[in-house]
Amino acid sequence: MDSITQFTACPMDCPDSCSLAVETVEGKISGIRASNFNPDTQGFICSKVARFAKRVYSEARILHPMKRVGEKGKGKFERISWEEAADTVCGKFKQIKETSGGEAILPFYYGGSNGLLAQETVDHAFFARLGASRLARTVCAAATTEAARSMYGKMPGAAFEDYQHAKLIIIWGANPKVSNIHLMPFLKKAKAAGAKIVVIDPVNNFSKDEIDLHLPIYPGTDLVLALAMIRFWQENNLLNHNFIREHTKGVENLLAASAAHTVAQAADITKLTPQQIEQVAQIYASHNPALLRVGWGLERNRNGGKAAAAILALPALLGKFGVRGSGYTLSNGSAYKVDARELAVIPGWQTRVINMSRLGHVLTNESNPAVQGLFVYNCNPVATMPNQTAVVKGLQRGDLFTVVSEQVMTDTARFADILLPATTFLEQEEIRNGYGSYSTQYLAPAIERCGEAKPNEEMFALLGRAMGWQDEAFCETTEDYLHRAARSLKGFDNDVSLGSLKKNRIQRLAQTPVQFENVLPWTPDKKVNLAPKNFGETAFEYEELQSSPYPLALISPAGNKLTNSTLGEFNLPELFLSMNPLDAEARQLQQGDTVRVYNKIGEVKVRLLVNHRIRQGVVVLPKGAWRKASLNGWTSNALSPDTIGAIGQGACFNDARVEVCRSESP
Repeated sequence: MDSITQFTACPMDCPDSCSLAVETVEGKISGIRASNFNPDTQGFICSKVARFAKRVYSEARILHPMKRVGEKGKGKFERISWEEAADTVCGKFKQIKETSGGEAILPFYYGGSNGLLAQETVDHAFFARLGASRLARTVCAAATTEAARSMYGKMPGAAFEDYQHAKLIIIWGANPKVSNIHLMPFLKKAKAAGAKIVVIDPVNNFSKDEIDLHLPIYPGTDLVLALAMIRFWQENNLLNHNFIREHTKGVENLLAASAAHTVAQAADITKLTPQQIEQVAQIYASHNPALLRVGWGLERNRNGGKAAAAILALPALLGKFGVRGSGYTLSNGSAYKVDARELAVIPGWQTRVINMSRLGHVLTNESNPAVQGLFVYNCNPVATMPNQTAVVKGLQRGDLFTVVSEQVMTDTARFADILLPATTFLEQEEIRNGYGSYSTQYLAPAIERCGEAKPNEEMFALLGRAMGWQDEAFCETTEDYLHRAARSLKGFDNDVSLGSLKKNRIQRLAQTPVQFENVLPWTPDKKVNLAPKNFGETAFEYEELQSSPYPLALISPAGNKLTNSTLGEFNLPELFLSMNPLDAEARQLQQGDTVRVYNKIGEVKVRLLVNHRIRQGVVVLPKGAWRKASLNGWTSNALSPDTIGAIGQGACFNDARVEVCRSESP
């Protein structure tokens, strides 16, 4: 049998935006590998996407609309038609709106796909027409995005390929080995050319040959380290006053905040040594060009937005801009700006806003009006939202009508009243705008749709018509929305043509941005705002966690099996807790022991891995795990508070404090 190669791209929530070659035999996927359309893909892809066919053909695949027939959470459903499903959903939503108002309905979605059609197009038109509550999508990148927007106007950052020109690279709060793997070859090239590489992270994910310095910072204290570095530079006359004067404003407030943090005081809070803090400050000041790779791990605490702002200020204070291999990289998605007015026709929508990171609280506490209708798509909140026990308790409410559009039977799908089958990216057309790799790519379907699965734009158009609405948004086709998406994209140095995208599969920038060389901050005055007014007077004030009877800081980073909950049905069959040997010894624990990880809001039972790469006082439970991966059906999010940070109102997963002991029974 002959194999056919179909070319597409990966829309998963990852900065790399890989281009893919999908091999099919008789219409069925036989292999997924890298293609050469996006040069950043560099001939390899992650093992997760390489195994994605396992999801497409999974026994857990949702192939038809279904309605619940058993107890909520038991996952018992029976097949119904799309017509019955649409009539049921729309009938229930009409009833809720009539009795309690549209705000009693909540759309809930995140980054299950980073495609332009998948969200904030027809879905927004549908929920705006209903008058539903709006969702603040804060579970990731909210704090860092707010910092970058307020300070630099979300100016595009250094391109991956420019890292090989740097003489110093600082990776702060990121692990490119699992969540940005196509940066790794450029790091190796830079290292081979003599660059120094510094990593700031509670876990050392690199070998001695790969980096020059690792600072095992204590979670939630990144703000203090950045401010201590600033004070050190000021005391040693290392600030670039010419750059500060010409290209920034508000430096006085930042310097005043840094004055409170000596190196010695910062060492006590960050649990680093004074020598380590001075060393990283001196290395950064003395090397040019110098790049700062800012990750999203540092924002996952109450000081996260403040830390991101202080860290993003560092290259401006030293003038580390203007040449290739210098500046910073956070998210590069703004290089192609999306004009929402072109993307979809959405009626006015000015209803209340609900923070997604507070879902458990919202579903289990009185509000006016209470959420009575929940529509989940592009998301698996049971596995991804903080305060997991409250989320599950809320989903068990008998008076909550829950609709879930999903590819497979996830932890959240099991609580649905109505299940709607969703296509995978291998079965649909899409446009994917990268936020790391400077690329916009066209996704062509590699196979026919499985069962009765529908892409989001088609599903919400169908539901809109079932409501009796004849708005333009609900009458357009996928092809119409592809044209809209292409028109909506305004590039840093070029626009996007759908015809060209379909023909070439990808569009790259004609020239990559070099900060303060061919691109200035996208703020109104083109200057870096080092003390934005919207941050408030306490913008750089460190907020220490209140004393806790739980002595260990729990972090839940991405791992090599999962960067979020996608593929958790098979790719992480067992969840382990990782702990420093000294912490294990103090608790008389050994490798392989069954342990109980607990605090006042939850407990998780898993087996133990002893790992010297984790700093003392910190334990690790990878994020994205499904409930079946632990021994008692709970994951790291059962231990994470649903508090939110001051800047960006982002989730504070890494504020979790826990204790660990041996568990005598699973």
